[in-house]
Amino acid sequence: MITFTSQIIAAKPLVIAHRGASGYLPEHTLESVILAYAQGADFIEQDLVVTKDSKIIVLHDIHLETVTNVEQIFPSRKRQDGRYYALDFTLAELKTLNVHERQDAKGKQVFPNRYQGEGTFHIATFEEQIELIQQLNRQFNKTTGLYPEIKSPAWHRKQGVDISQLVMAILRKHKLDDADKTIYVQCFDFAETQRLRNDLGAKVKLIQLIGENDWLESPTDYDFLKTPAGLEAIAKVAQGIGPWIPQLVDLKTMQPTAFVKQAHVAGLQVHPYTFRKDALPENVNQEQTLQLLFERLKVDGIFTDFTDTVVNYLAD
Repeated sequence: MITFTSQIIAAKPLVIAHRGASGYLPEHTLESVILAYAQGADFIEQDLVVTKDSKIIVLHDIHLETVTNVEQIFPSRKRQDGRYYALDFTLAELKTLNVHERQDAKGKQVFPNRYQGEGTFHIATFEEQIELIQQLNRQFNKTTGLYPEIKSPAWHRKQGVDISQLVMAILRKHKLDDADKTIYVQCFDFAETQRLRNDLGAKVKLIQLIGENDWLESPTDYDFLKTPAGLEAIAKVAQGIGPWIPQLVDLKTMQPTAFVKQAHVAGLQVHPYTFRKDALPENVNQEQTLQLLFERLKVDGIFTDFTDTVVNYLAD
């Protein structure tokens, strides 16, 4: 019997649409999903957070003001830190917001050359994205997959919410908690990845995201996870890792580190994030970057804001 891992290693690298076609349309919107699908993504990512009424929505952050007009619609609903949290709003309230291009703290567009229009876009639920992708797959006879991320589980738990249980309930409702389905579930919190597999009984393929300790993304010690012993620990519960590209290559010299090889030795797939053709180091172009990732490092897939660029590269 062929294992899942051996099938993937022999296969063409996966193109994972990072927050949909976020290089062209506001991230995580249904419109962004449709465009990423049309551009040929193998998987489309959904970052997941919880609403006040325990619905799972697709939003990159637990905060709202960077990608919506929440401060105009609900000016009094910010917390003491001045931020607006999805968890403080019902789904019905969140549906009244307009989603715009990501902005920094000063209200300036983070990627200035991306979508500049005034179109109306809305927050989607996880189930809306599941249904949309499944219906497109049915009609086009394709198998484009889902790639949800459980966001900030420790923070949600401190707020009295078990996001992982809510996500697993949705996966089971849609018969997606299955290692043979085209879905990966990812998380930055290694304790939560272990909990998903060992305590919540997840059968779905899991990916351990790898950050840097100074990001304060989760309580996880990423320095340990980047060691051979750490990778072996990951391999006990997950099918792969999602490292940050600068962990795989020195961006000044463009020389590879040993990280991908070590992960492959541990039996893990490697899906790094994030290829953005509008945010490359000054000393390389997109062709050189993709060649390094796919041909020298031999990554098994890549997260990208520009699905079409990576699909076209792999097709050549």
